[in-house]
Amino acid sequence: MTAGLALTTVVGGFLFPFAIRMMWGKMVESWGPAGGFMAAAFIVGTVWTINHGLAQPLIKQTGAWVDMAWAAGIGLIAATMVLGGKLSKAWTNILAAITGGIIGGFLLAVLIQVMVDNGINYWLPFIP
Repeated sequence: MTAGLALTTVVGGFLFPFAIRMMWGKMVESWGPAGGFMAAAFIVGTVWTINHGLAQPLIKQTGAWVDMAWAAGIGLIAATMVLGGKLSKAWTNILAAITGGIIGGFLLAVLIQVMVDNGINYWLPFIP
């Protein structure tokens, strides 16, 4: 990985938790629960597109795989601790996020396997 790719990867990793920290709460305050769903769609979708979906994305996959959820989790925990928050108060949320990720990953693996077994792979280009 070149220095330029490393720099754009760091910027891409910073962008997601920064956008969450700056916008998500404001959208929920303004629009209530619908604001949370809108934030999930707009913030996650926009940052994913910038990081991965453009012709020249910020994050170029070079072998190492890091999910945007790790960037969000680590970035938001770091920002909270810098602002005086306590990590000990976050363990319940951290464990819930890990549990949700494990369940979601398992369900996705089952879905992909069922699709492969049935010859349905038109939207999964990485499956031969």
